[in-house]
Parts: sequence; structure tokens; C-alpha cells
Amino acid sequence: MNIALIGATGFIGSALLQEALQRGHKVTALVRDTSKLSAHANLTAVAVDVNDAATLANALKGSDAVISALSGHTQGNDAMRAYFVAGYHSILAATKTAGIKRILVVGGAGSLEIAPGVQLVDTPNFPDAYKQSALGARDVLNLLREETALDWTLLSPAEMIKPGARTGQFRLGGDQLVADANGNSEISVADYAVAMLDEAEQGKHIQRRFTLAY
Repeated sequence: MNIALIGATGFIGSALLQEALQRGHKVTALVRDTSKLSAHANLTAVAVDVNDAATLANALKGSDAVISALSGHTQGNDAMRAYFVAGYHSILAATKTAGIKRILVVGGAGSLEIAPGVQLVDTPNFPDAYKQSALGARDVLNLLREETALDWTLLSPAEMIKPGARTGQFRLGGDQLVADANGNSEISVADYAVAMLDEAEQGKHIQRRFTLAY
């Protein structure tokens, strides 16, 4: 499969890149700084600004699917929400212009429900440092839910995503937070990448959000 990967040098994006290459896919990595990427026979690195939809569309052409791990953390907390929304308006437009139907998006955990109608981001103890990025990720999910022209999927991580082993063993869920018997909701970034590439290959959650945790 030819995969265009947006944000391939970030925490999650780099794990997605490693998993995709290990599976033998050809990857076009679309990043701000190509010097952060190591050479690989199946990797093409392209420097691009995601807000330049025309240039982005040209870079996406020829791909079978787009995986976006766009991160707003370099923008500062106050600007993250607007950056996410503007970035995804551009990414979705560029994907359509490039003639690609399939897009997979790295989502947030904040929009997952912890009780009927109650999302994690709206709880009193949700950390302020992550709130704007969580609200932006929720905005993107709502944007995707209005999208009918693309075969989109959004994968929300567990409440805690962190470095760790690639086990390939985890549980999947839908719009509700997945937690263990002790209330812990965790996933390694390596296993998150497994689930995302499984979805890219199998397409079991078309026009839906899903999530995962141990």
C-alpha cells in the first residue's frame, strides 16, 4: 500500500511510520522538517505546510490512503484548537483534490464518553494543559462526522498513551472510554500504531471513530 503520512516525526507519527515500514508499505512522509527522518528504501520525505492545500494535494497524489498525525503542540496551548481545525480543513480539501477516498486520523481521548453524554474533556479534573488540544481534536471529529465524500476513520487513543512494548494485544471500543477493572485506560504508542495500520489494511471502521486500550 502507498501511504501518505502527515506528521511522521511526532510522538505518534513516528510510531506509525515505523509500523508502516515494518509491514512493507511505501510511505510518503509529509513533515515540516525532513532532516528529522532517517533514510529508508520505502520512505519518501516531503517538506510541506499542511495549511497550503494546493501543495499538500500535489504531495498526496498517488497514495492509496492518507494517515494524519497532525500535532498542534508546537503552536502553544492557546493556539492549538484553531490550528487543528484549520489544519484539518486543509487536509480534507487536499485529500479530495488528490482524488484519494481513504483518510485515517489520529484523534484524542477527550471526546470519549465516560458516562452517557459525558465526555472526558468536559469533566472537572481534565488537565488544563491538554484542554485546548482535546477540544480541537473533538472539533475535528465533529468535522469528520459531517464528511460524506471520504472514507474516514478516526482512532482515539486510551486516556494515557505512552512509550512501551508492541504487544498487539488490546481491546477495541467505539465512543466510550475503554478501561480495565481498576479504571485505568492505557495504551502504548507502538500498539496504537498496530491498531491504526490494521485499520488502514482492513477498513473495519469506515466513517466511524473507534478507540483502544489494554
